[in-house]
Amino acid sequence: MNRFLAHFLSAIGHPLFILTYVLLLMLAINPYAFGVGSMTDQRAVLLLLGVFFTTAFIPGIGVALMKLLGFAKSWQLADKQERIGPFILTGVFYIWLFKNLHSAGQTPLIFTAFVLGATISLFLCFIINIFEKISVHAAGVSGLVTMLAFLPLKWPEAGQMAKLADWEFSWPILLSIGALMAGAIGAARLALGAHTPSELFRGYVAGALSVIVAVILLV
Repeated sequence: MNRFLAHFLSAIGHPLFILTYVLLLMLAINPYAFGVGSMTDQRAVLLLLGVFFTTAFIPGIGVALMKLLGFAKSWQLADKQERIGPFILTGVFYIWLFKNLHSAGQTPLIFTAFVLGATISLFLCFIINIFEKISVHAAGVSGLVTMLAFLPLKWPEAGQMAKLADWEFSWPILLSIGALMAGAIGAARLALGAHTPSELFRGYVAGALSVIVAVILLV
């Protein structure tokens, strides 16, 4: 795989973006379930910004500061020890987001369950990382695909068409795209030498199991 393409896939498939992607998708499928008329309503935009800043932007700033202060050798956090700080920082914000969404009860329970799944996955990766390196990219995208598989079972609105601009996507197409992306992101991580196949496998399993446990607990 071309290295530019591998870097691009790694960037768009970064685990910090996964919760924002899921929220965008669910808003595209049925914004009314979130109490808004469309994705562009002020409340929907504020929710999207809140999730993005909480789960992507602020943790990303934390990683950047670690790099600038010399606590990390690279942006990729290739060393296991370098990942401990970002895991803890991100985990705190994920827990905070889950507690707020769950107590407010203003978002579909299936989305709150995915936030819980992402939180479980993060701490599971943290524990595994102490002993063996694990692909957090694989865990994130695996969790996304697992949630897509659950959507029509736990959220009837998923049977509707997702409208993104002028394009419409049915659930089977979305699931197929998700599965292809999971494979492409895994291939990109291998091409960049960031992970071994066993590290990817651990990530895929951790992400899927975490979402399954979260759905069983909440939905």
